[in-house]
Amino acid sequence: MPAQIINGKEIVGEVREQIKQEVEAFRSQGIQPGLAVVLVGDDAASAVYVRNKAKACEAAGIYSEVHRLPAETLQVALLDLIARLNADSKINGILVQLPLPKHIDEDTVIDAINVDKDVDCFHPINVGNLMIGKESFLPCTPSGVIAVLKHLNISLSGKHAVVIGRSNIVGKPMAMLLLRENATVTICHSKTANMEEITRQADILIVAVGRAQMVTRSYVKPGAVVIDVGMNRLETGKLVGDVDFDDVAEVAGYITPVPGCVGPMTITMLLRNTLEAAKRAKLTSSLV
Repeated sequence: MPAQIINGKEIVGEVREQIKQEVEAFRSQGIQPGLAVVLVGDDAASAVYVRNKAKACEAAGIYSEVHRLPAETLQVALLDLIARLNADSKINGILVQLPLPKHIDEDTVIDAINVDKDVDCFHPINVGNLMIGKESFLPCTPSGVIAVLKHLNISLSGKHAVVIGRSNIVGKPMAMLLLRENATVTICHSKTANMEEITRQADILIVAVGRAQMVTRSYVKPGAVVIDVGMNRLETGKLVGDVDFDDVAEVAGYITPVPGCVGPMTITMLLRNTLEAAKRAKLTSSLV
């Protein structure tokens, strides 16, 4: 029996409607959450992401501004912009679109963002809080995956979840959030021996490696939930994930389409984090 294709559009629509209602309630108090997105250079994929984020903000009632800087922008100029955004009371969240040009040090830029405005959860303090279970913003893509699983009423407690990929943006924080949900977690990566044997043990398989259609049915236990975080463009121009969708759909229990699920959920979680940042700012100002 072929897998049930997870309806990302439906889930995204429901979650964004909840966020929109919360934003409207917040705006009725005279406060509008605000997000600033910074794009350095002309990377085509990054430009698409930024445009989608701006549209999502507008639909949710969140104020947004996009700062487009040329690729030759000096690091000191970028840091100066971040300092201004840190001090701007109408901006609750700051997102610097990665990757940055090679002459700019990403770690320095991420460290410069105010921890309370780090809605991507990239700052070392927020990452550390995530690791030890303290309150922090939740990283957008991993928390979007958790939201999808919860929407489907898929229990994670006691399940074996395997994550393929160990990036700081997806793989590592994904493992932390799965642990929070009481899953037993294994991380596979480029040096993992017998990877297919390990992934075939997974009740939930999350793939985030950036290699088009790498995962085939030989990686998947029959009936497993397969979440594809990848986004790759083939020479034909077609967008595909890290999972060979047609092949894996023959054996999986659930599978996410690419595009149309994890990508939009990532932006949805960014909206939620921006709203949360505005709530924290309001609470802080009321205590002063």
